[in-house]
Amino acid sequence: MLNINNNASRLKRDILIRLAKLQLEGKLESDARKIPREMAPDGTEPVRCCLYHDREILKMRVIAGLGTSVEDYDGDKSLGEYAHEALEREKPTWPMLTVLDEACNACVKTQYMVTNACQGCLARPCMVNCAKKAITVDKHHAVIDPAKCVNCGLCMQNCPYHAIIKLPVPCEEACPVGAISKDENGKERIDYHKCIFCGKCMRSCPFGAMMDKGQLVDVIARIMEGKEVVAVYAPAVGAQFRAEPAQLENAILEAGFSHVLEVALGADITADKEAKEFEERMERGDKMMTTSCCYAYTRAVRKHVPDLEPCISETKTPMHYAAELAKQKYPGCITVFIGPCLAKRREGLEDDFVDYVISIEELGAFFIAKGIELEKMSKESDNTPATASARNFAISGGVAESVKIRLDDPSQLKLGVINGLDKAGMKQLETYGKINTGKIPATADTPNLIEVMACEGGCIGGPSVVTNSKIAGVFLKKYVQAGSPDPKKE
Repeated sequence: MLNINNNASRLKRDILIRLAKLQLEGKLESDARKIPREMAPDGTEPVRCCLYHDREILKMRVIAGLGTSVEDYDGDKSLGEYAHEALEREKPTWPMLTVLDEACNACVKTQYMVTNACQGCLARPCMVNCAKKAITVDKHHAVIDPAKCVNCGLCMQNCPYHAIIKLPVPCEEACPVGAISKDENGKERIDYHKCIFCGKCMRSCPFGAMMDKGQLVDVIARIMEGKEVVAVYAPAVGAQFRAEPAQLENAILEAGFSHVLEVALGADITADKEAKEFEERMERGDKMMTTSCCYAYTRAVRKHVPDLEPCISETKTPMHYAAELAKQKYPGCITVFIGPCLAKRREGLEDDFVDYVISIEELGAFFIAKGIELEKMSKESDNTPATASARNFAISGGVAESVKIRLDDPSQLKLGVINGLDKAGMKQLETYGKINTGKIPATADTPNLIEVMACEGGCIGGPSVVTNSKIAGVFLKKYVQAGSPDPKKE
């Protein structure tokens, strides 16, 4: 998966900042058309064949930033017209992802290739271990016959010189559920029936062809209309900016939100309910329970591992409970969840308490567009912080530990954690599903409480973060330490 620091992500953020600035100035409809030329001015070295093609692709990226699917692109419509439609839109549109064909490189099918590092050695382990006899040696150099090769990778694993490399299709390789494949033109397509909205394809595509559709324009529009807009921010957001919790909350208020609540307040509710539910399940003889806060995970089970579905906690997610708190406290308000996750956009469409979902990238762009400097924000806040363990939901293992400390008898707990839902993680889920149905016997090591995070490292490693996960981990510790004391069992 690509590091968050790359030209594709920088390009995306630049577009978000430009859109937000124009909207705040009241010039979105009139000046959106200028963005492609400003970003690719005359004399710039083109990325594609020419500047005109680059600008056309930039136009489509702007359309995605406005919250419209580029699959519906009409070359005769101006960006001003697309901006007008975005400003008139009453709610986000399906789906959350959009694929930019013009940017897709139509990567060749995954294959293995022998490099010049090949020594034509006597041992020839690549040949010996190839069951399909797809490798021969010609002029002291191994050659792979693509007609015979089945892409098992044994040749690469056995070469002592690391002379054989894998040429992957990044988005297909990253997708844990096989939801991405090529169409008849070699372009990638997403099967939304299979998709779990983990966002791994978006993070992995080096051409930025997999894009999420923005909702920042919608949120700014509601703020500018004078609506009561409440921000509910995920614990991972507290780990993204070099600021204290109060400074982050005051910056969000400075951006124009009417009120701000921590989603960690909802995480406290989730942890309390899941602890009680776990005790009830164990009492009635259930083999295991899995946590429910990661929507990408729960969708993965419901779509691909039905044997495990009965084990998913019936407790709602922290986002749901936090948005519900906001609706109760501020009747008639508009709720905006802020987080690192593409899957939450999908969950938000199903939750009546959540009106909009914006990413950390969009929040960061909003701050820049408004000229907000977090380090200059006040460190004072009247809000009561959530517990430390609830704030720790943002890291892998944090949810399970938060449930554990709330149990009457923690000794009955056997924790299992899947840190990042990749293809291997999916196989682990299938194994747990078979244990649940009795197809495979449980062992003494089989966990009875399993936490699954779709993103490696937890939510701080989500597809829409702005800070490296290692640095975010340091920031998260400070955010957690500033939380309220955790509940103590008598």
